[in-house]
Amino acid sequence: METGTLISLAIYFILMIAIGLYAWRKSTSDSAGYLLAGRNLHPAVAALSAGASDMSGWLLLGLPGALYASGLVEAWIGIGLFVGALINWIVVAPRLRKQTEDLGNALTIPEFLANRFPDKAVLLRVISALIIVAFFAVYTAAGLVGGGKLFETSFAAMFGDIGISDYALGIWLTAGVVLAYTMVGGFLAVSLTDFVQGCIMVVALVLMPLVVIMGGTDLSAAANAAAATGNLEYLDLFGGLTFIGFVSAVAWGLGYFGQPHIIVRFMAVRSVAAVKTAGIIGMSWMGVALLGAIGIGIAGRAYAEQNGITVEDPETIFIILADLLFHPLITGFLLAALLAAIMSTISSQLLVASSSLTEDFYRLFLRKQASERETVTVSRLSVLLVALLALAIASNPDSQVLGLVSNAWAGFGAAFGPLIILSLTWDKMTGAGAVSGLVIGAATVMLWIWLGWNGTFMGGQGIYEIIPGFAAAWIAIVLVSMATRKQEA
Repeated sequence: METGTLISLAIYFILMIAIGLYAWRKSTSDSAGYLLAGRNLHPAVAALSAGASDMSGWLLLGLPGALYASGLVEAWIGIGLFVGALINWIVVAPRLRKQTEDLGNALTIPEFLANRFPDKAVLLRVISALIIVAFFAVYTAAGLVGGGKLFETSFAAMFGDIGISDYALGIWLTAGVVLAYTMVGGFLAVSLTDFVQGCIMVVALVLMPLVVIMGGTDLSAAANAAAATGNLEYLDLFGGLTFIGFVSAVAWGLGYFGQPHIIVRFMAVRSVAAVKTAGIIGMSWMGVALLGAIGIGIAGRAYAEQNGITVEDPETIFIILADLLFHPLITGFLLAALLAAIMSTISSQLLVASSSLTEDFYRLFLRKQASERETVTVSRLSVLLVALLALAIASNPDSQVLGLVSNAWAGFGAAFGPLIILSLTWDKMTGAGAVSGLVIGAATVMLWIWLGWNGTFMGGQGIYEIIPGFAAAWIAIVLVSMATRKQEA
């Protein structure tokens, strides 16, 4: 590892911690400040915070890796995500910003649901908080796996003799830095670091594929290599695409409506009017970022084939290109971009999970009259607790980032997606319907994964678990609400 690379990374780490200290002095005196930044986020900060916390290491590891291995057909995941995010900004964002403030100034999604359906308040808060903590432990672990892979691929020469594996060092160091600014600075620190990290990510995503292509790499080399292994349609967006494959890919977009770490940004924007501006900024950022990730996967495969480079793990192609093509200072910047993608998501997820533990367990059952100072302290300890659970899950170095993300994404999307949309747009929804949607959506996803139907279904191609989970939850909410409407009236 070159000295210049380490200098760039050191500057990045210092900047993140400095932002955490600034946020600590600015907005951590009470729960509203620590958990939601006082509902006063600038539209640009909210937009890039939502985008950066959404995309995670998946954007620089998982998606390029999938494109590297299978070709342009994997871009349908990105297309589905873009459409889903756009609908999320239009349908969910303005309504959630308004209704969470109108209904008791709710600071968490479970609290909003409890205020929306008071007859099932306790049950909704407990079930939704359990789902949030469980799935976020898995989701956070996916981010830590990304950090582990970064160190395993790029830092082995420097840290190989310290008595701990490069992978283990990576997940512990990644978690440590995130914990430093998240525990100290809360939501404002997470949002401001997300903004900086989002800027770094988009520059890296544009820079890398341009350098590869302008350096004389012929994209046909990727297609030729894929053809030798039987993939004759590597550069075809529709190559080998089946109906089930298409639906499973674009169905990723359904997950947006139920991701607590993303939609909580809508609650924190300074006003309902500012949501539209934030949406325009966020979607512009996302479009550029996705195109860059697609370019890295395809151009990276072509570069590797042209230069005889063996890539054992396709999800590390971004790291390999950063090491091979750039000056050490720039390499450090690019690796910081990867860390930014990873850390922005981890910090957001840790904070949302800790807010549920604090607001929906501790204050609900243990200390209803807890002071603001005590609540903030418990929130910080909850961040640490969830992080330790995620570290345990991420300890397996053979974990795949895209696989872990897809499971957690589906769990949230199915459990909360239909629930959030209908609670914001359908006046006839009942508390019993809300509970049924939560339980059936999450249970369907877990059952689908356990049965292996996301890999193989009825002897054919598997179906992504978010599809049956989302559909089952939506149907359950509608049917149960219609059946119990008169009882709750």
